[in-house]
Amino acid sequence: MERGADVSVVIPAYHEEAAIAGTITRILNILPDAEVIVVDDGSRDSTAEEARKAGAYVWSHPYNMGNGAAVKTGIRMASRDKVVLMDGDGQHDPEDLPRLLEAARRYDMVVGARDPKTHANGFRRLANTAYNLLARYATKFPVKDLTSGYRVVDRDTVLRYLYLLPNTFSYPTTLTLAYLRSGRSVCYIPIRAQKRRGSSKIKPLRDGTRFLLIILKITTLFSPLRIFLPISGSFFLLGLANYAYTYLTVHRFTNMSALLFITSVLLFMLGLISEQITQLRYDRVENGG
Repeated sequence: MERGADVSVVIPAYHEEAAIAGTITRILNILPDAEVIVVDDGSRDSTAEEARKAGAYVWSHPYNMGNGAAVKTGIRMASRDKVVLMDGDGQHDPEDLPRLLEAARRYDMVVGARDPKTHANGFRRLANTAYNLLARYATKFPVKDLTSGYRVVDRDTVLRYLYLLPNTFSYPTTLTLAYLRSGRSVCYIPIRAQKRRGSSKIKPLRDGTRFLLIILKITTLFSPLRIFLPISGSFFLLGLANYAYTYLTVHRFTNMSALLFITSVLLFMLGLISEQITQLRYDRVENGG
């Protein structure tokens, strides 16, 4: 394990010619026997060439398909038991690999939890905190870094979840919630993110709302009752309050109260149906589908 004989390192890369070679060199210095796979996601610079020179096996997408798509390609190509997922922009320090791999002996997935002060501005720290809190509510697990792309998984296990993963930057969110929802063990190891080389592909104003919608969608997908039940309860309480008010003022049960109560029941039943669909989805995962 320490020299990386059973480790595949998958690095999605898009326009990372400035940092990719240095990242690969440091990985191979620490894990000289590791299989390093760089998936060039349609870069128009020399990312693929630099990665190949540094000693990685390179697969190039014909066009930009998305960070998640590159990760899925790399996982399918990996041939070792343990798969390390990390970025090629220099933010993920290869020096953390031994600690992550050691923890991976005992856990299904190990995630490098970044110190917020080392990798994000104020807006992104606030957004990441909100995402983590929402994920904790959905999973009842202390999620420390929902969006970290630095993680170690068992190849045979993660292959079962590939069909769930989107082609976008939200694949870490989906993977984390999928593992926790299906009863897999997850461990967070504190790391310090390095300053990235080049510009970030994520734009806060453009992607902030999209990330929030993605997390709400994923939460509904994996733990629907955690979303539907509070909303159903809110409509029930509104109906009860409206009924109490109209009973005291006009001494009758109004159509509005009936509508609120009916909406509450419908949302609750919809949540139950969604929960059953979710369970069928995970039966498919457990059966190797």
